[in-house]
Amino acid sequence: MSSTGDTTAGQSPDLAKVAIVGGGAFGTAVANIVARNGHKTMLWMRDADQVEQTCRSRENTKYLPGHRLEEAIVPTADLAEAVTDAPLVFMTVPSASFRSVCETIKPLVAPQVMLVSATKGIEADGFKLMSQILSEVLQTERVGALSGPNLAVEIAQGQYTGTVIASHDRELRQVVQAGLASETLRVYGNDDLYGVELAGALKNIYAIICGMAAAMGVGQNTSAMLITRALAEMSRFAVSMGANPFTFLGLAGVGDLMVTCSSELSRNYRLGARLGQGMSLDEALKDLGKLAEGVNTLGVVCAEAERRGVYMPLAGGLHKVVFEGAELGSTIATLMGNAQSDDVEFALPQETR
Repeated sequence: MSSTGDTTAGQSPDLAKVAIVGGGAFGTAVANIVARNGHKTMLWMRDADQVEQTCRSRENTKYLPGHRLEEAIVPTADLAEAVTDAPLVFMTVPSASFRSVCETIKPLVAPQVMLVSATKGIEADGFKLMSQILSEVLQTERVGALSGPNLAVEIAQGQYTGTVIASHDRELRQVVQAGLASETLRVYGNDDLYGVELAGALKNIYAIICGMAAAMGVGQNTSAMLITRALAEMSRFAVSMGANPFTFLGLAGVGDLMVTCSSELSRNYRLGARLGQGMSLDEALKDLGKLAEGVNTLGVVCAEAERRGVYMPLAGGLHKVVFEGAELGSTIATLMGNAQSDDVEFALPQETR
């Protein structure tokens, strides 16, 4: 939920050590930035063999090949070694294993440690976002979420981009901004933690839709309509959960949505393209070879939208295609035949809606 209040905890900590829990592409890209800024950076990977290979080659060949690790990065398969005495911890593990990893590090982190999720997913049981899991398991309010148009490969290449650190804790936002800022990465703050996280999770659904549409050869007009109506659905759903709709006009909302819905570097977009080419979900996931968070998010969000009575025709249509075997063409025809409503819903005064 959005909050204008800030909580602080004294003087900013000395970032002599920063932990990145999760050795995927994004975690590795973040680790390189932090290390380049002069901090000893622990990069935790679950697989000891991957750690050994990464230490030997100084490159994460599995998830981010072609990008040398900074010398200040220490790859490790030992969670205790990674997080103990680190005042700032980034969590970049997949949502399916997020809670279990949090349970493991619980006895290893002190109450004042700042914890930042960079995982864009939702836990089905109770509809929990990753920051909520952090708060619940580790019994702390010093949590944040990092989200935005942040394709790992482009970050590693030094392409110019921006990201958003969301937290109710002003000091946490400032520390992350200082720790990640670089010549090519600009870090913006936001206190709408729930909105920023929801935006990051929800956009994966629509990346699948846009990937499918691209595979079918739709025009630019169609793509533009899909993206803008996706933004309307995302903000409508998020507002029903208590988020600020204006968050969706920023980097974490429209910025992330645009890049994820139009880039081959997006796993969810590539998954959608495979589905649009006629593959089954299992075939597409196997061919992709990597987790696409949007599949799990789709089921969770559609169930919650139905429970809340939130109108989400694009997400609902995709659910029918992915999980119920509906034909994509007939689903699109149904969507185009739906009742026409207002273009920009949240621009209207409440009494006229």
